[in-house]
Amino acid sequence: MRILALVIRILRQFIHDKRTMALMIIAPILVLTMLSLVFNGEELKLKIGAVNVPNAMIERIEGNNVTVTKLEATEDVKREIKENDYDAILNFGRSENEIHLEGSDPTINKAIVERIRSSMGSEQTEANMAIQYVYGSSEMTTFDHFGPVLVGFFIFFFVFLIAGVSFLRERTQGTLLRLLASPIKRWELVLGYVIGFGLFTMIQSAIIALYSIYVIDLKMEGSFFYVLIITLMLALSALTLGILLSSFAKNELQMIQFIPLVVVPQLFFSGLFNLDTISDYLSWIGPLTPLYYGAEALRDVMIKGQGISDIWVDVVVLIGFSLLFIILNIIALKKHRRI
Repeated sequence: MRILALVIRILRQFIHDKRTMALMIIAPILVLTMLSLVFNGEELKLKIGAVNVPNAMIERIEGNNVTVTKLEATEDVKREIKENDYDAILNFGRSENEIHLEGSDPTINKAIVERIRSSMGSEQTEANMAIQYVYGSSEMTTFDHFGPVLVGFFIFFFVFLIAGVSFLRERTQGTLLRLLASPIKRWELVLGYVIGFGLFTMIQSAIIALYSIYVIDLKMEGSFFYVLIITLMLALSALTLGILLSSFAKNELQMIQFIPLVVVPQLFFSGLFNLDTISDYLSWIGPLTPLYYGAEALRDVMIKGQGISDIWVDVVVLIGFSLLFIILNIIALKKHRRI
């Protein structure tokens, strides 16, 4: 009877906690649905430019999600690939044939080389074809490709979780209510928490970035200073979002249950999966998430060696997310007290 009474108490507790019940059901369904749409999306499409390539060769390469565009001779292959989003440019010269690979994704590099080899014959390809990389190299690993995304994700994940749980604890322990009872204004309170937590997130972000690049030896072509700026802006957006969502959680369990709803979906659109293959039903979500811009900027710096002129838009968007979440935090405090 005592066991039955305990079971009944727990059941009643869950039944009355409708938010937890909803999160327990909706969160896994949402994640499974997204996984289904991600893995059952479109096939990978390759875009190749062709310079002085015979029409017969182009016809053999084209098809099965491969598009070949005839180009005039170009001296700046890197600019041509960047401006027209080519995965590779195939150049047939008088003495030597060349494949200029975009190079940032080893999977795409392998697919293109195999496609061209199957069209030309592997022996002819090895003898007469020089493979050059605009970004990366033949030694670039899959982990080098995914590394910047994982750095951004783990910084975002842990900052979001720690900030949310810490702010929730401030509220449940009564510290927040005591502060709200003082003359302090809402915007001062929010900025105080953001700056206070932010100092620790700066240290965390710097340590993770340093460890990833200099200990794990992730590929690093650009400036570490730019990596630090990006990770700090990404951590700030995670911090402000975590504080915001903690306002809608009654306990730490509910805060943790926000992870599959808010953090995990961002991973799908951060570049861990090829964004070109994601279903059109989901592709619009990516630009609405901070990790989308943070991961893109980290890849541009770490893999492509790009500078501030190429990543400033991503950094500004991350700052915009943080400012938006700060404003929403100030508004959310109205339910505790009007100042």
